[in-house]
Amino acid sequence: MTDSSESRPHYPRGVTILVGLAAAVVVGIGISGLRGILAPVLLTLILTICASPVRTALEKVGVPRGLATGAVILVVFGLLAAFTYTILIAFAQFAAMLPGYADQFQQVGQTIAAGLTSLGIDQAQIQAIVAGIDPGRVVAAVSAAIGSVAGITGALVIVLTMMILMAADAVYAHTILGQLRERRPQLVTAITSYTSNVRRYMVVTTVLGIAQGALNTIALLILQVPAALLWGLLAFLLSFVPNIGYFFAIIPPIIFGFLIGGWPTVIAIVIVYGVINAVVQSIIQPRVVGQAVSLSQTVTFFSVLLWAVIIGPIGAILAVPLTLLGKMLLVDANPDAEWLRPVLGPTNETRGILKSEYAAEKAGRRSVRAEKKNEKNGAKSAAKTGSTAKTGSTRQT
Repeated sequence: MTDSSESRPHYPRGVTILVGLAAAVVVGIGISGLRGILAPVLLTLILTICASPVRTALEKVGVPRGLATGAVILVVFGLLAAFTYTILIAFAQFAAMLPGYADQFQQVGQTIAAGLTSLGIDQAQIQAIVAGIDPGRVVAAVSAAIGSVAGITGALVIVLTMMILMAADAVYAHTILGQLRERRPQLVTAITSYTSNVRRYMVVTTVLGIAQGALNTIALLILQVPAALLWGLLAFLLSFVPNIGYFFAIIPPIIFGFLIGGWPTVIAIVIVYGVINAVVQSIIQPRVVGQAVSLSQTVTFFSVLLWAVIIGPIGAILAVPLTLLGKMLLVDANPDAEWLRPVLGPTNETRGILKSEYAAEKAGRRSVRAEKKNEKNGAKSAAKTGSTAKTGSTRQT
């Protein structure tokens, strides 16, 4: 009997890579074309995965399955809708108070124009830059990014409908995985690991994002920065965007802090945001999330850019879960692609090897230092012995 791997046609590696990249580009363009549908559907999928244990816990305490499913759907959708319309209300208040800062924006524009002129920048370019510093254009740009109320309401309707359907279908998930386990055990293991890791990442990021947004809002209120609630909500939302979310979240408070308090307020905002971000995202989050996100920093940053281009702002927010979904389907569930895991992110085995290498290097450095110390002590002893012998010979003479 011939081995199945021997019967497969073998293509040059370069051809395989090019065909794979071309397929990825085609799939990406197709997903981007359907972003209006796929973005809320993917958001619903992640929300359903995160809310599934709550429904299971309610069933265990005796709540009927239909009632438990409906309660979870209403609570999750209610929180999502409340957060969305809170952003809209905060933005409406921001748009209403923005014209009051038109004179200050104009002064800032004149200062920037004078600085650019002293650097020899062309006047046409300066006018284009200064024209962008206009409250009306700021509101228009943010409105375009957020979308219309009708568009947001339509997306929420899709989310609610898909959440009801996914929650109903999730009842059969355990049975389906049991059927698949006999034929595709690695796929079942990958799916189970994915849901657990994504749930842990999203829940922890949500809790820490709420704390981060609340602390930022309180600090901005103390500093009397306008639209503090909006910037706190923005900090919470961008806490889901790894690496670069912090920088986008701090720009608006810095601008308005400079308008109302000058450089002292700007410095205070940078310090407050920096400390909170460092404590939450660099100390607390890695310890709590652990190895749930086995992606390297480079892959994580690239995934944010990629998903933002493909499906828009929701793609940036869901970049980690969506990248883990692709990794689960293409790598974790495929025995032939296991060698790619360390390339995409450090595994437990990789961390163990690196730790052993560090320990070996440290032991080697200690050994070298000990040898040098022994040689130095030996040289001193030899010199001392020679000096003693020479003194004795002199005395005898």
